[in-house]
Amino acid sequence: MADVRPFRAVRPAKEKAEHIAALPYDVMNTEEARAEIKREPLSFLAIDRPETAFPEGYDMYAPEVYEKAAELFCHMLSDGDLAEDEKENFYIYELTMEGRSQTGIVALCSASDYKEGIIKKHENTLEAKEQDRIRHIKALGAQTGPIFLAYRRQDGIDEITDRTRKDAPVFDFTSPDGIRHRGWIISDAGDIGSIQKSFEGINDIYIADGHHRCASAVKNCTALPEDKRYFMSVLFPDSELKIYDYNRVVRDLNGLSESRFFDRLRKKYRIEELGSEAVKPSGKGEMTMYISGMWYRLLIKEEYIVNDPVSSLDVAILQNEVLSPILNIEDPKTDKRISFVGGIRGLGELERLVDSGDYEVAFAMYPTSIDELFAVADAGRLMPPKSTWFEPKLRSGLFINRFAQINVNG
Repeated sequence: MADVRPFRAVRPAKEKAEHIAALPYDVMNTEEARAEIKREPLSFLAIDRPETAFPEGYDMYAPEVYEKAAELFCHMLSDGDLAEDEKENFYIYELTMEGRSQTGIVALCSASDYKEGIIKKHENTLEAKEQDRIRHIKALGAQTGPIFLAYRRQDGIDEITDRTRKDAPVFDFTSPDGIRHRGWIISDAGDIGSIQKSFEGINDIYIADGHHRCASAVKNCTALPEDKRYFMSVLFPDSELKIYDYNRVVRDLNGLSESRFFDRLRKKYRIEELGSEAVKPSGKGEMTMYISGMWYRLLIKEEYIVNDPVSSLDVAILQNEVLSPILNIEDPKTDKRISFVGGIRGLGELERLVDSGDYEVAFAMYPTSIDELFAVADAGRLMPPKSTWFEPKLRSGLFINRFAQINVNG
């Protein structure tokens, strides 16, 4: 049973929410973060990426960088940009993109549930990335980036969220990327109890996005009193989520001529020439490929399909049957010859990268399904790197889990 609790969120003043809300710290580099803070001085990125307050090239992991984050956080609280609610609530966070909405419960989840496997992962994490966010959390006495979790939908939770969304939201704005963000407070004791009871009947919750943020938050919990060993998440029903394709581009053909490359592909795929117009894969077991100005459809032959939650993934088939044996890319996490392109950027980006000459071939993937993600996590397995791309991205700064008071100079 999942232990999900209400909390006293730190939230922006209503009129400042759209100015404070920021994309996750790990979806942009320092230069991009600097540009965004210049555009929007109230952006929470100033706190999530505090190295932007220092000269270019400054050590982003220096102690004074984390101290700057704490200083900025305290200033936003003292200036009234942010304020902490007086009582514990659940919250609703709705994101609408291209006419599709997903509505999640903002809540605290148990670190024990993560350690015991009730909250399940499908990716490994890197220690260096974890340590950065652990130090950030400790400096602020707060967790600022929500973890994106998924669960199999429950009628009882849907009923409460649908009813609450008929009330006026506490924030409602459209971010520059065209995504609408709305939020509500669930303060009724009966509704809070019903939500908790519903989650108690759920034995499987899944990390959709934010594995490093989750691992960092959980490790930080070990130093906290037992009643504070919880981390902030937004829990979405699986029925509302969409996974986008995560495509691949490769710099060269591993010394093969194009004709020899096609000969080796034909041993494992049925290949159909499509022409110069971009075409997305239409189903599982299929991908499209762009090379020398032309698109091709590739259908995996039946003898290379296996009944395994990981090896049957299209991204795993590509890795096991093409990238490794033909193009000699053994570890896509470290090999500099391969790059990954989120499907949100479109097939035109694949064409641009290949046509530029920087890459020789692009593979457009059929998106991993939420059921495939669940199956891998349920089996206690891990997906290949860059298997899923979730959109829209949750904004930081709209809900903050503060667990300790801090004092800073300045």
